[in-house]
Amino acid sequence: MSKPVIGFIGLGLMGGNMVENLQKRGFEVIVMDLNKDAVAKVIARGNAKEAKSPKELAEASDIVELCLTTSAVVEKIVYGDDGILAGIKPGSVLIDFGTSIPASTKKIGADLAKKGAGMIDAPLGRTPAHAKDGLLNIMAAGDKEVFEKYKPMLLEQGENVFYLGALGAGHTTKLINNFMGMTTVTAMSQAFAAAELAGVDRQQLYDIMSSGPSNSPFMKFCKNYAVDGVSDLGFSINNANKDLGYFVQMMSDLGSRSLVAESTSTNLQAAVDAGLGDGNVPEIFDYFVKLKK
Repeated sequence: MSKPVIGFIGLGLMGGNMVENLQKRGFEVIVMDLNKDAVAKVIARGNAKEAKSPKELAEASDIVELCLTTSAVVEKIVYGDDGILAGIKPGSVLIDFGTSIPASTKKIGADLAKKGAGMIDAPLGRTPAHAKDGLLNIMAAGDKEVFEKYKPMLLEQGENVFYLGALGAGHTTKLINNFMGMTTVTAMSQAFAAAELAGVDRQQLYDIMSSGPSNSPFMKFCKNYAVDGVSDLGFSINNANKDLGYFVQMMSDLGSRSLVAESTSTNLQAAVDAGLGDGNVPEIFDYFVKLKK
C-alpha cells in the first residue's frame, strides 16, 4: 500500500525536523515556508516538492500538516484566497501541530467539515531532537473516527500519542500545561532573583528548596541559569509570552478569568519589552534582578 503524500507548512526548528523524519521514513512531502533555505534543505533530500500556495499544497496532498507560530498565521494560511480551505480534498485531514487558541481551532474544524475534510489538533511535547527521530509526545484531539484513521500517521512522528477527546482538547491541554510550566519557571526565577537582591546564597537556596516538595525539573532549569549561568530549557520567553496570552484568552472564552495567568503574562511581556524575548524562560531572572519599584 502506497504511503500518503504529506503537505507540510512551517519548517522551523521543530517542523523542519519533523519533515526530515518523514523523509527518512519514505514519505513524499510537499512543503511551504518563507525561509527558502529551509525549503531547499527539504528538496535536496529528495522525494519532495515546494508548493506555490497553501491551496496548491492542499490539492496535491493526502494529509496537510501545520507547524506554525500563531493562531493568526494558521487562520491566514487556511482562509486566504489561495488557502488550504480552497484546495483541501474531501476525505483528507488537516493536522495542526502548533499551539493555537482552541476557539480558533474549533472554527477551522467546522469549516473544513463543510468541505468533507477532517481536522486534528495535535500540539507537541519534547524537543526538535525528538522530532527528527519521530519520538515526540503528541496531544491529539478531534473526531474519534478521524483520529483512529490517522493515528498510524501520528505514530510515525510521535513515540507517545494521547487522544484527548473532541476537537480543541489538544490545544486546551497544551495551553493548560504551558500555563502551569511557565508560571512555575517565572515564580522560581523570581525566587532566585529575590535571593540575589537580599544577599542570600543562591546555591544554598536551591539546596534547601530542592530537598522539599518544590523540587522539579523546572527548578533545575531555573537553578542552571540563576546559579550556574547555563540556559538549557530550550523554550523562549517570546513563546511563553504567546502561550500565556492564549491561555488568558481561552479562560475568557470559557467565561472565566485567571489572575495567576494574567500576572505571569504581565511579567513575561515586561521581559519581552526589555529585550529578553529571544532568551530561554529562566533568563527572566535577569529581568527580575534589575527590576526597580
